[in-house]
Amino acid sequence: MTEVVSVKFKDTGKSYYFAPAGKKVKLGDKVVVETQNGNELGTIAEETHNVEDDALTLPLKKVIRIATEKDLKRVEDNKKKADEAFKICEELIENHQLDMKLVEVEYYFDGGKIVFFFTSDGRVDFRELVKDLAARFHTRIELRQIGVRDEAKMLGGLGICGQPYCCKRFLNDFESVSIKMAKEQGLSLNPTKISGSCGRLMCCLKYEEDAYSYLASITPRVGSTVKTPDGIGTVTDVNLVTGNLYVKLLDSEAMPIKFHRDNVECLQSPKKAQKPKNQQ
Repeated sequence: MTEVVSVKFKDTGKSYYFAPAGKKVKLGDKVVVETQNGNELGTIAEETHNVEDDALTLPLKKVIRIATEKDLKRVEDNKKKADEAFKICEELIENHQLDMKLVEVEYYFDGGKIVFFFTSDGRVDFRELVKDLAARFHTRIELRQIGVRDEAKMLGGLGICGQPYCCKRFLNDFESVSIKMAKEQGLSLNPTKISGSCGRLMCCLKYEEDAYSYLASITPRVGSTVKTPDGIGTVTDVNLVTGNLYVKLLDSEAMPIKFHRDNVECLQSPKKAQKPKNQQ
């Protein structure tokens, strides 16, 4: 077991383990830590705790100090410099007529490197642009191409639900999302209704999948024969979220009746559709 603290460098980013090195830190404290890219300022996401050695990459980098007023001012100054660098880079991109969209500029804490994040539909030859940027800022320059989901996470905005983007608000990682998830959740397969502002399938399809899978496992499917307080019938419609289902009672001409899944007993589930013999 090794004693560590967890540090985040962005509000919705991953947290990383560092050796506390005798520093007494509290949740939310700003700290300067040693990284492979030089010193960086981060936020304590989890106070001192023990972690199995197998889960760590040793040796750990250290917490150098709790951030001072001077450190915090440097971060604010770097943000202003990043805004200026953004404008300059946009002008240079236009001058070089490059097919790329600048998304964000990030200054390293010690000013030893500037990273320019951009999106593009294809490969971009930005060698001349890098030369111009290096000549202007006299420091190391990196241009990093990102995807549309990363762009949405950086810029933020409101989703079709009216809430701030999940990726900007609380999601730490992007996970694979498939159209199958939308089908299992009974959603329309219209791309405009199941895609986020980034144009990709909505992230919520993934992290809601477990809940829908569980609800589907305890709810009779459409076509099931069930026993209700009013008799035996066939399920004609289901709402997984509310748990309500409509049942057409046998030997009855009445409209289907609504029951909650807790008040019915599944007697027989429908058989899965068989594929034609000429399909594998």
